[in-house]
Amino acid sequence: DHPVEWPVLKEQYGLQQPFAVQWVYENLAFRRYDFAFNAVRKAQQLSPGLIYTWALPAGVLALRRGIPTILELHDRVTGRVGPYLFRRFWRSATPHRLLTNTSALQQVLEETFQIRANPGEIVVAPNGVELERYEALPDPATARATLGIPEGFTAGYTGHFYAGRGMDLMYALARSLPEMQFLWVGGRAKDVAEWQVRLEAEGMKNIILTGFVDNTSLPLYQAAADVLLMPYGTHIAGSGGGNSAAVASPMKMFEYMAAGRAILTSDLPVIHEILNEKMALFCPPEDLSAWEAGLRVLQADPAQRNQLAVAAREAVQAYTWRERASRALSGFLSGQDGMEVI
Repeated sequence: DHPVEWPVLKEQYGLQQPFAVQWVYENLAFRRYDFAFNAVRKAQQLSPGLIYTWALPAGVLALRRGIPTILELHDRVTGRVGPYLFRRFWRSATPHRLLTNTSALQQVLEETFQIRANPGEIVVAPNGVELERYEALPDPATARATLGIPEGFTAGYTGHFYAGRGMDLMYALARSLPEMQFLWVGGRAKDVAEWQVRLEAEGMKNIILTGFVDNTSLPLYQAAADVLLMPYGTHIAGSGGGNSAAVASPMKMFEYMAAGRAILTSDLPVIHEILNEKMALFCPPEDLSAWEAGLRVLQADPAQRNQLAVAAREAVQAYTWRERASRALSGFLSGQDGMEVI
């Protein structure tokens, strides 16, 4: 495969600040251990003050080479080798820090591995958002007109269509609330095609499927909704499987907050680490009647929608990527607290 050019990365991920990319190839037969080895080797050639990684094997290798390391985890450590590597990482004498995106995940790791962290060894840093991309968004009707979306009360969803993301619930909502419009943004091409066939076969007209949308365009699509949906189930699958319902920090939650729209979300304990009843309307997961009632309440009460949106928009100011980076680095290495985040 050829390396992806910068303009493609910029559009797909909504990047603003150009930076150099060194591509590290991998052989899947080696289960990405070759990637970890080569990535750490390349990083060491730069004489770094520290290595920041999501890859547990890379974190262990970096520590073995005496490089201070921050490891970011978004889910439990599983598999046959993962727990062994995690213990090697945690017991290293080289300075290291574990970054989790929820307090729930920190608790799970502490209980699973029976660890007691000293101050600063584990830092909870929720995901974030680039607020600048959400400034001066148009009202829902204007956003719909700009995107060529039919006018009407719209409930929006952006993200993958994996199991546990609530696609069947949203489909059932669309069937029971034909007067509302549902905007589904994202999904892999295969998943979108399968849903398109199903909707056409059943004559469903009030669900709009956009397919993949470049990240740079995502805020406008989110702004096109009157209500944004987070219908997570009690079992949430990711790209690699597993179940992250108890420990997840959904990226879309922070985007929804920044978009300035009312949020209707599943009432999962981990969601309450960020949102409360002043910022969102909560419904029991997978309870169709409760979700129907919630949507009807929000449709009928623009003032409530606005109150929820304003409160969430105010709260999300504390969750910028720059603030997250500062939290990840703060106090990690003695004498280097002044590291600049650019």
